[in-house]
Amino acid sequence: MKLSMLAIASLLVMSPATFAQDFKKDDLVISHPWTRATPGGATVGAGYLTITNNGTEPDRITGGTFQGADRVEIHQMTMDGNTMKMRHLPEGVEIKPGATVKFAPSSYHLMFFGLKKPIVKGPDVKGSLIFQKAGSVAVDFKVEPIGAMNSSDTSDGGMKMDDSKMMHDHMQ
Repeated sequence: MKLSMLAIASLLVMSPATFAQDFKKDDLVISHPWTRATPGGATVGAGYLTITNNGTEPDRITGGTFQGADRVEIHQMTMDGNTMKMRHLPEGVEIKPGATVKFAPSSYHLMFFGLKKPIVKGPDVKGSLIFQKAGSVAVDFKVEPIGAMNSSDTSDGGMKMDDSKMMHDHMQ
């Protein structure tokens, strides 16, 4: 009984980042890959993560894969006055030496097109990221609830948003 209580207590004092997954290849570190659960019938999802380049040469993320999706594209959301705009970045995103690039809601993100079934909370979803120099890096995307603004693996809080309109716009 004491051992069980000790194990539970140690889990409670660990920071959420303790449970986060990092994936490494060459000088790149990919942290906290995650996605949101999608509503039934959705054929589009989004993915988020952080990429750090610890090397002396730039690299560029150019795409990826997501289990159960036809294709993965890199997109960026920006504000133009009061209008949020999203655009496809066919050339990907450069990660400069010593830099960290965060893929997050309302910023850079991965778009998963042609989902064969909704993304549901449960086991992680397998995927990969493709880099110009480092090549393919296998990652597991943690599935967060619909509307999550960050992964529970990070300490950013638990903000939520309704992204059903964004998903609807992509389905048309």
